[in-house]
Amino acid sequence: MIRYPRPLVDGDVVGVASPSAGVEARLQARLAVALDRVRDLGFGVRTGPLLSGSGVASGSAEARAAELMALMTDPQVRAVVPPWGGEIAIDLLHRLDWDALAADPTWLVGSSDISTLLLPLTLQTGVATLHGQNLMDTPYRVPSPMAPWHEVVRAAPGSVITQGASEEYRSAGFDDFAAHPDVDEYPMDAPGGWTRLDSSGEVEAVGRLIGGCLETVSHLAGTPFGDVDRFVREHAPEGLIVYLESAESDAADVTRRLFGLRYAGWFAHARAVLIGRTRGRDLPDWSQHDAARHALGDLGIPVLADVDCGHVPPHLSLVNGALATVTHTPERSILRQALR
Repeated sequence: MIRYPRPLVDGDVVGVASPSAGVEARLQARLAVALDRVRDLGFGVRTGPLLSGSGVASGSAEARAAELMALMTDPQVRAVVPPWGGEIAIDLLHRLDWDALAADPTWLVGSSDISTLLLPLTLQTGVATLHGQNLMDTPYRVPSPMAPWHEVVRAAPGSVITQGASEEYRSAGFDDFAAHPDVDEYPMDAPGGWTRLDSSGEVEAVGRLIGGCLETVSHLAGTPFGDVDRFVREHAPEGLIVYLESAESDAADVTRRLFGLRYAGWFAHARAVLIGRTRGRDLPDWSQHDAARHALGDLGIPVLADVDCGHVPPHLSLVNGALATVTHTPERSILRQALR
C-alpha cells in the first residue's frame, strides 16, 4: 500500500534542491563540508541552480518548483536532500506535478519547512518520504540508537529500522557554521528520554507514521495536501502514529495548533501521538507538556512527549508511511519502522 523509493547504492546521485531557503555566502564553507560528507558516503552529488539563493526563499516559487521537479524526476538522482528548511515552502504545493513525482519515486529527505513537502507527497501519493537530518546537519555524528538518513535510504523495502530514545540531547544553542564549518559533534549536555503525558502505563502501539513540523504542517489541515482521512482509506487501514514537533512556538501557540489539527480530524485514526522535544517557551503555569496534555490527553490513545524528532538534536529518522511500532516502558523507548 506504501511505495518506497529504490534503495540507494554506492555511486547513486544525491540531488540538492532548495525548495525553501538557500545557503548564503558566509555559510558556503559549511555547505562544502556537507557535500563532501555525502561524497565520502559513496554518493555522487548534483546541485540545483538555487542553492546559493538568499532571502526568505532561494528564488521565486516557480523557479523553486522547477528545480525540485527536475531533480526529483531525474532518473540518475535517487535522493533529494535540501540544505535545510526555511519559511515558505508551502507556496510550491499547487505547482508540483504529483503524478510525475510518484511515477518513479525518489527519496525526499529533510525536516523543518521541508516537512511541508514531505507530508503532502506521502498523503497525496502513498510514496514514502524521510523526515530526518537536512544536508547541512549531515556531517554530525548521529548517536546510537538512532540512524542517519543516509543509512535509511539504503534500506531495502521490507527492512525493519529500529531506533530509540537518545540518552542525551543538546539543551541549548546552535553551532556557528561560519566560524566552525567542519563541526561534526553535538555537545550533548542534558539527560534524554521520552515522557508519557496521558497516563503512566506502558505503551505498545502500531500504525502508519505521518507528521512533521507543527508550525508548517498545521497549515495543511483542511486542504487537499493535508487529507489524512484519504490517506487512511487508501494506504493505512492499520491506523496512524502521528508525530509533530514545534520549532519555537510557545506553549499557548502549540495548544492552539494541536487543537486545530484535532478539530480537523488528524487524530481520529491515530493509535498514538509522538510530540518532539522543543525549546519553545513555556508560559507561567502553562508548559509545553501542559499544551500537549490539554489538547490530546483525553483522546484515549498514548501521547508521548520529548521524542527526538525535531529542532533539538539529536534526530530520529522517521519514514512517513512506514508501519511503525512504538514501545515505551520505564526502562526503554523504541520505535521500529517496517518498510512495507
